[in-house]
Amino acid sequence: MKPPAQAVKNGNGEAEEGLLPRRRAVDPNQPDNEGDAALLWAAREGHWLVVRQLLDLEGVDPNKSNREGKTVLSWAVIAGHDSMVKQLLDREDISPDKSDNEGNTPTSWATINGHELVVKQLLGREDVSPDKPDKDGRTPFWWAASKGHESMVKQLLDREDINPDKPDNRGITPLTEAAASGRERVVKQLLGRGDINPDKQDNEGGTPLSWAASKGHELVVKRLLGREDVDPNKPDKDGRTPLWWATLEGHESVVKQLLCRGDINPDKPNNSSITPLTEAAASGHERVVKQLLDRGDVNPNKLDNEGRTPLWWAASKGHESVVKQLLDRRDVNPDKPDNEGNTPLWWAASSGHESVVKQLLCRGDINPDKPNNRGVAPLTEAAASGHERVVKQLLDRGEVNPNKLDNEGRTPLSWAAIKGHELVVKQLLDREDISPDKPDNQGRTPLSWAVIGGHQSVVNQLLDRGGINLDKPNKEGRAPLSLAVVCTHELFVRPLLGTRDAKPSVLDNQRKIPSSLAAIPEHDSVAAQSSNLEVVNPNSLSYEGNTPFLWSTIAGHGPTPGHSAWKTRPPSPTTGTRSSFRGLRFQGARQWLRELWTRETTNPTNKTVRVRLNSPRSKGERGNSQSTAGWSDVSLWPRRKRPVLEDIPLLSAPAKGHDGLVNLPQAWNPQA
Repeated sequence: MKPPAQAVKNGNGEAEEGLLPRRRAVDPNQPDNEGDAALLWAAREGHWLVVRQLLDLEGVDPNKSNREGKTVLSWAVIAGHDSMVKQLLDREDISPDKSDNEGNTPTSWATINGHELVVKQLLGREDVSPDKPDKDGRTPFWWAASKGHESMVKQLLDREDINPDKPDNRGITPLTEAAASGRERVVKQLLGRGDINPDKQDNEGGTPLSWAASKGHELVVKRLLGREDVDPNKPDKDGRTPLWWATLEGHESVVKQLLCRGDINPDKPNNSSITPLTEAAASGHERVVKQLLDRGDVNPNKLDNEGRTPLWWAASKGHESVVKQLLDRRDVNPDKPDNEGNTPLWWAASSGHESVVKQLLCRGDINPDKPNNRGVAPLTEAAASGHERVVKQLLDRGEVNPNKLDNEGRTPLSWAAIKGHELVVKQLLDREDISPDKPDNQGRTPLSWAVIGGHQSVVNQLLDRGGINLDKPNKEGRAPLSLAVVCTHELFVRPLLGTRDAKPSVLDNQRKIPSSLAAIPEHDSVAAQSSNLEVVNPNSLSYEGNTPFLWSTIAGHGPTPGHSAWKTRPPSPTTGTRSSFRGLRFQGARQWLRELWTRETTNPTNKTVRVRLNSPRSKGERGNSQSTAGWSDVSLWPRRKRPVLEDIPLLSAPAKGHDGLVNLPQAWNPQA
C-alpha cells in the first residue's frame, strides 16, 4: 500500500474517497521524503474533500508545517485555491498568520502570487497582521508594489494599519521597488499619498529616481521629475547621480529627459571622478556621448582619479565611433597620459585596437613613440602583446624607434622574444635598423630570452639572422648555450652547438661550463647533446672544484655495473684519493655518464676542494659514518652552524638522498 502522502500526490482514488484514513494501519501524519504529509499534499493539489476528511481525524494538526515551515493554509494560498482558503479560515483551529522559515505569512504569499480574492479573505481576519515583514524586512504591501498588483496596493492602502513607506532591510521602500521594477501605475498611486517620501534613499544612497533612471523606465522617470520634492542631482554613496546611471546603461531617452532639466549638472563626477561623459565613452554609448558633447558645460578632457580622459577610456575599450566623435573636437587632447604615463595610443596599441590606432596616428599632434613611466613605448607594448598589425602600423611611422629601450633595458624585439610572438619577431628582424643582439639590464639578449622561454621558432629566426653573438653572457655569466642547458631545453642545445660561433667550454660566474650544468639532476637529455662535441673539456673545474663528471655522481646519475660502459673502461684502484665514481647510484645507464666514461680524456679521480667544518660526523647521521675530521674550511664557501658533509661523491650521494651506493668492483678500496 502506498503511504497517504504519495496516494494524495498521485491522485489515488482511495485517498479521494477518504478510504485511507479509515484503515487502522495508516498514519495520516506520515511525511514523504520531502517532509510533506498527506494533508499538505491535498492542499497543494486542491483536493478539498481529502483535506476536510484528514482534518476531521484525531491527531491531525491543521497548523503543522513541513521542513520549509509551510502549513496547509500556506499551500492553499500559494496554489490560489480560493474556496479551500475560505473554508480553512472558517475553522477556529487554523492560525492564519503563521510565518514560514523565510518569514512569509499566508498574506505575503497571496500578494506575491497576485491572488486578490485570497488577500481580501485574509485581510478580513482580525488576527492577520497586514504589515508583518519577512526575514528580509519585506511586508505584504512591499511585495504588492514590487509585483505591480494595483488592486492589492489599493486594498492595502485603504487600511490604517499599513505603513506605505516602510523599507526593507536594504532600505528600499515600496516606492523605490516599484520605480526600479517599472510599475508606473503603482508609482502614481504611491506618489498620490502624502505620507510617502518620493526622494528617500536606500542603504546605498539610491533614490527612486536613480533606480528608475538606471533601469531605463522613461514613464517612471517622467513622473518623478514632475515632482518638486525630487532632487535630480542627488548622488548615492559612490557619488553616482541619476544622470550618471542613465549614461552608464545607455538609456538615451532618460538622458534626454534629465538634460532638459535646468537644475541638472551634466558634468558631475562620482567619487572616482568619473563623469557621465567618461562613463558613456568607456561603455561605448555613442549617442549618449553626442548628447553630452552637445552641451556647452561638459568638459571633454576631464580627468578621473587615475588621470584618464574620456578619450583614454574609449581608446582602451576600442570604441571607434566614440573615439571619432572625440577626435573631431578641437578641444580634445589626444595625447594626454594617465597617472602611469599611458596615452590613449598606448592603450589602444596594448589592446590591439587597429582601427583606433589608425585614427590616433592620423592626428598630427600625436607622439607615436611616447613611453609611459616604465619607459615602455606603444611599439614595445604592441610587440609584447603580439599585435603584429599594430606593430606594422607603428613601424610604418618614421619617428618610431624600433630599438627603444624601456627602464629594464629591453627593446621591442626582446619583449617579442620573451613572449614567443613569432610573427612580430619576423617583422622586426626584417628591418635593417634592428639591433638583434641588444642586451637588457640583466645582460640578456633576445636570443637568451627566447631560449629561457623555450620558443624554438624564435630561436631559429634569431640564429638565422646575422650579427648574433652566441657566447654573449648575461650578468650571471651564462651564454645562450648555458641557459638552454639550465632550462633543460634540449631542442636548443643541438642548433646552438651546431653554429660555428658557439663555445661550449665558456665558464659562467660560478665557473661552470654547459656540460657541468647538464650533469645536474633532470638535465640528462641535454647532457647527451652537450657531451657530443669533442671541443668540450670534460675535466673543466667549477669554482668548487667539481668536474661535469663529479656533478653527475652528486646528482646520482650512474650506470649499472653490468653496463657496457664499465666493460669498455673498467675503473682502476685508487689509493688516498676520493674518486668521482665513489657515489654512483644504481639508476640504470645514463648517456651522459657513458659518454664521459668512455672518453679517454676524462679523469675519474678528480675530487672536489670544497670542504666544510673540521668536525666529525656522528654515527646517527644518514649515510656513511666515517669521520671528516682533519679536513679544513676554505674561503670559497661560508661557514655553517652545523657540520655538513664534505662534497665528495662517496659522502654526498647518501646525504643528497642517493642511498643506493654502488657495489664497487673488487679492485676498488672502499676505505680509500
